[in-house]
Amino acid sequence: MLTPVLSDNWDQIRAWQLSSYQRSGGYDALQTALRMQPADVVTAVKDSGLRGRGGAGFPTGMKWSFIPQDNPKPKYLVVNADESEPGTCKDIPLMMASPHTLVEGVIISSYAIRASTAFIYVRGEVLHVVRRLQQAVEEAKAAGFIGTNILGSGYDLDVIVHAGAGAYICGEETALLDSLEGRRGQPRLRPPFPAVAGLYGCPTVINNVESIASVPAIIKNGPDWFGTMGTEKSKGMTLYSLSGHVTRPGQYEAPLGITLRELIDLAGGVREGHQLKFWTPGGSSTPLLTAEHLDVPLDYEGVGAAGSMLGTKALQIFDETVCVVRSVLRWTEFYKHESCGKCTPCREGTWWLVQILERLEKGQGSEADLETLLDLSENITGRSFCALADGATAPITSSIQHFKDEYLAHFTHGGCPFDPMASTVFATAGASA
Repeated sequence: MLTPVLSDNWDQIRAWQLSSYQRSGGYDALQTALRMQPADVVTAVKDSGLRGRGGAGFPTGMKWSFIPQDNPKPKYLVVNADESEPGTCKDIPLMMASPHTLVEGVIISSYAIRASTAFIYVRGEVLHVVRRLQQAVEEAKAAGFIGTNILGSGYDLDVIVHAGAGAYICGEETALLDSLEGRRGQPRLRPPFPAVAGLYGCPTVINNVESIASVPAIIKNGPDWFGTMGTEKSKGMTLYSLSGHVTRPGQYEAPLGITLRELIDLAGGVREGHQLKFWTPGGSSTPLLTAEHLDVPLDYEGVGAAGSMLGTKALQIFDETVCVVRSVLRWTEFYKHESCGKCTPCREGTWWLVQILERLEKGQGSEADLETLLDLSENITGRSFCALADGATAPITSSIQHFKDEYLAHFTHGGCPFDPMASTVFATAGASA
């Protein structure tokens, strides 16, 4: 069931060091890639069926093929390591445990698109990850894997680890480019798309950490091997992050298409004495699912058919003790805070979403506020520069769809029915009356 590929060497002694990584076959794939033509590397990744692991699931090889090779400008590879969405926690463990997996993927991917400079854009707060990546890059340079005439191939590459601005919006690829260029991170209007005019106005490929880290295994073992895992349209293995009310939270590497029921069993089940109430399949920006969706295949098509998105495969598990309204409010507060303010629907809309949800969570207002909330969400969705606003509305609309009675219960109680202090107040007030 479990398929350790990305995480295969995580249990090795000092797995983050070059010597340990090479004992596990590290950089063998790079030598194979350098004996291939760059276009053949692109074809291999395309044939593997690898889809972007950053949320959207766009075919990685196809994205690479959009780079116009007849453009005389420099080409750039940018790795999006700005992992900062609530619940999403797969890239940082990968970079901490085995940074060379990513670095080798960066070199191969840069060679494939004919880039001479690559950037790894890491969230500024995770300084320990920045330092570990910098150490890995220096080790790779000393070994001749980065620099001029890599392994005698005539290929030159410089890899730069860049500490980001610490803004969630910089996880959006065009805002990331603005931040890399020294400006405030805000999404760009597209077209032009980054493949044509990206970093410094040059052709640029932007991929997630896990996407790039998957490349060495594909080159080493072949695209057909990669296709033996996963489903017909969602191929390969991936990292699922289980957090919340499970016995053993953590990273679980498995083929795409596994179900939450199987993953929860592997994680020791929902915490003892409790039962699953709701969960997120791809972080806090994806529509909530419930216990009735336990057997939905966790691939792009299966989760999409269930009315949600696979996203970053951040499976947050909540049991019956959790208030849906309060959870959604906390997430919405995050999106309001992280809105860059560039466009009105997101800047103003997320503020109003928080105001209404705060009132509802306190048991104030009326059922008509739910309609206002849905109407506001509808007016925000699809009308902003980037997907941040869409992500902010997803848990709201889905929670009302699945848990409308719980919203109404807040009015009945005059407050949150899950708050033990509020329950005491209600009981005391009832006794005195």
